[in-house]
Amino acid sequence: MSGLKFTADQIQATGSVLNDSTGRPIGQRFRALFTLRNIAGQASIDQISRCLLDDDSALLKHECAYCLGQMQDPLAIPVLNQVLANIGEHPMVRHEAAEALGAIGAQQSLDVLKKYLNDDNKSVAETCQLAISRIEHLLDSTNELVGGDSIAFKSVDPVPHLKRDNDENNNVQRLESMLTDSGNDLFTRYRAMFALRNLNTDESAVALANGLQCPDSALFRHEVAYVLGQMQNPRTVDQLAKVLANFDENEMVRHECAEALGAIATTEAERELNKYIDDRHRVVRESVEVALDMTDYNNSDDFQYANTLSAKTMKEM
Repeated sequence: MSGLKFTADQIQATGSVLNDSTGRPIGQRFRALFTLRNIAGQASIDQISRCLLDDDSALLKHECAYCLGQMQDPLAIPVLNQVLANIGEHPMVRHEAAEALGAIGAQQSLDVLKKYLNDDNKSVAETCQLAISRIEHLLDSTNELVGGDSIAFKSVDPVPHLKRDNDENNNVQRLESMLTDSGNDLFTRYRAMFALRNLNTDESAVALANGLQCPDSALFRHEVAYVLGQMQNPRTVDQLAKVLANFDENEMVRHECAEALGAIATTEAERELNKYIDDRHRVVRESVEVALDMTDYNNSDDFQYANTLSAKTMKEM
């Protein structure tokens, strides 16, 4: 939608879909959210911020924080600071607010993020450390720019990926070793993670999926699942389904596995998702609903997922 002009009424109508917590299925609200992300600007930020602060769905609020980070607009920093500071908020939402501050990359966020390096929630603390590392990496002019923001995968990554070497087979083995070694700091392991993603082969996808079994960090496992969703490689369905089926796993990890299966959108992935439409954790239930909506999109003729302003959708509103 870049370069297109949208009226205030169109943005308001899209925001009304996003912020309708009683009459809209969550899949439709997600589509509205991503439409607003693509429109960008102050009016879109205001609509997303309203949902981030007021909604009762941790899943949707966490996605709002994610989108604000992907927009990379400093105008979103105050609301993200507010969410991160709210210790009564769901940790998944606070983690995403911290990651979004890292994605925006403003030097002014360093002091805020440092306040939560010893947060009671491990995932929040780890995210703040990664966000600080990303901002410091961006601010250091001696660092080579190796693509922290992925063009191919249309995302602003929480860390810059590692450069590859010329031996592809050795490269996968080397990166997998770095990824799964809990002796490495998370920044290094994340850099290996995104390097494996960017290789985008069956071998690198399977190597990456092995990170789902690393026991030391739920945040790390959740990011592995997210990246597997970006890759959309059917060879990882079994690993993702196994984690989703583990009721002892952190709900943040299970939710991300569900959304990854929705992105892969094979018949097998859809069959696995349908097993958890009544999961006892709301975050997982809603993720399955969103994932099945994504599966419908991936198996349809729709031009784009964020289609709230399409003629058909506007008519239905």
